[in-house]
Amino acid sequence: MSPFTGAIASPHALATRAGEAAFRAGGNAIDAALAAATALTVVYPHNTALGGDLVALVRTPDGSITCVNATGTAPAARSLAALRARHGDRLPERGPDTITVPGAVRGWEALRGHGAALGWAAQFEAAIGYAAEGVPVARSLAAALVTDRALLEADTGSRAVFAPNGEFLREGEQLVQPNLARSLTAIAAGGPGEFYTGSVGAALAAGLQRLDCPLTTDDLAAYAVRSTAAISAPLGGFRVHTSPPNTQGFALLRTVRALTELGFDAAPWTAPAAVLGRLFQDGTHVRDTLLADPAFAESDVEHAGFTELLARLRDRAPHETAAAAAPSVPRGDTVGVAAADSAGYAVSIIQSVFDSFGAAVLEPATGIILQNRGTGFSLDPRSPNAIEPGKRPKHTLMPVLVTHEDGRVRWVTSTMGGHGQPQIHAQVLLRLLAGVSPADAVAAPRWVVGARAEGQTADTVHHEADLAPETVADLAADHFPLREVPARTEFLGHTNVVSLTEDGTFTAGSDPRSDGAATVVTT
Repeated sequence: MSPFTGAIASPHALATRAGEAAFRAGGNAIDAALAAATALTVVYPHNTALGGDLVALVRTPDGSITCVNATGTAPAARSLAALRARHGDRLPERGPDTITVPGAVRGWEALRGHGAALGWAAQFEAAIGYAAEGVPVARSLAAALVTDRALLEADTGSRAVFAPNGEFLREGEQLVQPNLARSLTAIAAGGPGEFYTGSVGAALAAGLQRLDCPLTTDDLAAYAVRSTAAISAPLGGFRVHTSPPNTQGFALLRTVRALTELGFDAAPWTAPAAVLGRLFQDGTHVRDTLLADPAFAESDVEHAGFTELLARLRDRAPHETAAAAAPSVPRGDTVGVAAADSAGYAVSIIQSVFDSFGAAVLEPATGIILQNRGTGFSLDPRSPNAIEPGKRPKHTLMPVLVTHEDGRVRWVTSTMGGHGQPQIHAQVLLRLLAGVSPADAVAAPRWVVGARAEGQTADTVHHEADLAPETVADLAADHFPLREVPARTEFLGHTNVVSLTEDGTFTAGSDPRSDGAATVVTT
């Protein structure tokens, strides 16, 4: 019998270790990815939580690729008129009014249905141990505890967990989460229903109602995952697969299709930075103006304005500075896990609480942090993305798989990066297509187009300090306002990649911007 090989990469070494243990216990890439994803809700609580969302792509040995969309819906009691009366034209960035129904746990259940080899409870073993016994505070979490201290101090649950002795934890100090450990243990024993119709969900809903969030047990019980086919486009002899709306996966495919139309298909990594920058800016504009839950408002985000975009890029006339961007500038705190194995399974999971620590609400009894994904909704009644009960907001999460045209897996990628995710994926993929290793592709200097602070314009480029001078010059020549940031900054996201070559060799890379690790396991 041929040996079994699996590979996994995640943004925290302890999560990667949990995935490796799943492989060694007889699990496949689904089991490994889920073990890592569950562990991340404990060790990276500023980026993901039981109270957050999930979007994933899963590839099975028969070659099919499914998108598991476990993005949360607005509670039934949400009212556009009431929110406008309370907040005006724009939702706040944090607090109870930004909370949507958590989708991650149902997402895990849906992913398991595609062929997980281990039992449900096995997925939680590492996470429960990490929560009950404690883990050292990672570099990224320590930085977030400093940045978001005022928000966390204002929340009773957050203070109890992250400042247990009156002082906020520092890097390397032990983070212990006993109430979260009890919630994880109950869900491991009782199944996903324990979160949505059982005691954990009941305690969560009751605690949130005491905090003036209208999420109820009925909202939890009614929640359902949306599983669909992935969307895809060819590039450089491969096919890029990602998630459909309400996610921003379409923005990556607009870039992929444009590179082909503009004649870069044979060597897409040679496309000028200014061309890529305008493609990135286009995707952001379409997302911000048209993207919405397709069950409520159908918009042609894949094709709207695409012909005109190509005409402008073929002209290559320098662009003028863009108008000011929309005022909401979330940091996009997210985790991504990439996994694949020699049996033919491959998984890209993206999980998030949106901003760092989500809504800045940690429900004390359950130890669960809630996302602020509701800020993705509009309070403009004319917008296709206007908030409605049961509706999913426009969403930044977007997993990616790349296959040969015959369906064999080539790369699995996942990234943090908020609104910049399509751009980060594009840059990493272009390097992979050019022959760069996964580790070097995720470590390479990067840049992102779009406002990241109030007052910046939609074409503002933040670039790392060691970005190639010729790339900086090309962007400057096309009138992009440039802002330099430190090299290897988490500000521009962190990415994980698993690679499978023609001869069956696995390699993997985890971004040095995170606290992660990548490993290949042979059993």
